[in-house]
Amino acid sequence: MAHESVLASDPVPPVEPLKPKSKRSHWLWPMGLMATGLAGMAVVFRGCWHRRMSWPVRAQGYAYQVCLGCGVKRLFDEDAFRGYGPYSYDLQGLIARDQARRLKQSQEPAPPQRTAS
Repeated sequence: MAHESVLASDPVPPVEPLKPKSKRSHWLWPMGLMATGLAGMAVVFRGCWHRRMSWPVRAQGYAYQVCLGCGVKRLFDEDAFRGYGPYSYDLQGLIARDQARRLKQSQEPAPPQRTAS
């Protein structure tokens, strides 16, 4: 009985009402996780994004850039100061493709000139 009187005399802390949780917190974290996963999958499937390119290097009369992340090469136009054409690991193939393109352009007849009047 003495034990019951001690328990009965203890003050009972008041019960605070529960705050309703916002519904946004339930879907915000999974959506962020999913977006991060999709971005990661895009990099895995696509590979290197070639964001870090070297300064232009000259070889065999052509200028080209090298990706510092994966080593792929791309021809570089020094007059326009920008890369052009496809990416490839084979520099000789890029040069041959560019020479063929230039030869084809030089063989095509020029469009007829129209007079201003």
